[in-house]
Amino acid sequence: MMHFLMGQKRIAYILAIAQAFSVHTYGAAVLTVLGAMAYDRYVAVCEPLRYHAIMTSARLHTCCALAWIVALLLIVVLFSFHINVPLCGQRIDHVYCSNRGILNLACIPTPTNNIYGLAMTWTLSTGIFIIIGFSHIRILSASVKQGRNDKSVRIKAVQTCTPHLVVYVLYEIASLVIIVTLRFPSLSQNIRKFFSILVIIIPPAINPIICGLVSKELRSSIIKHFSIKVCPKRP
Repeated sequence: MMHFLMGQKRIAYILAIAQAFSVHTYGAAVLTVLGAMAYDRYVAVCEPLRYHAIMTSARLHTCCALAWIVALLLIVVLFSFHINVPLCGQRIDHVYCSNRGILNLACIPTPTNNIYGLAMTWTLSTGIFIIIGFSHIRILSASVKQGRNDKSVRIKAVQTCTPHLVVYVLYEIASLVIIVTLRFPSLSQNIRKFFSILVIIIPPAINPIICGLVSKELRSSIIKHFSIKVCPKRP
């Protein structure tokens, strides 16, 4: 934002690495956190009476820590391949620094980084897809059994699953757009930049709305807040 507002277009190499590392860590952590959330929802719906016994405070903290540790370790290995890679170029034609953008400046081919990056993306995406799919299938199965005589149980299960799935699908589509645009050099640079900005801004902006508005208490609070602002009580 500072570079954008002040018109500066230069960045030190170490800061470029730090920025790219942060962007990729965010991308990996989104998936791992969504996987942890899927497990939490599975326990809440399928084992409601044992939820507090299973998801203790210590286990909750462990799940959150593991989600971030896994993401950090994967990205640390990815960026370890940057060590001793000579750079010949100095121009990154993009709106922010990324692993691929920096390695495009390398004087030599970087097949190891490419192979690891694709393998990591495929493994992480597939693993989280399996976790989320398994969790939601079990949730829907349990809700059907529990809600045979109570329609509200099925409705609650759908309300529990839908926001999580929408956030997951939204993020996967955004990631796919980034991967596709990077793999097709014939695409216009302006198109790449436009989609890159959308991917960074849209999902984080929409996620709180999708997840938050499911909460009845939050909806009531928002409606109450705006009703007071729009129609203040007369003295």
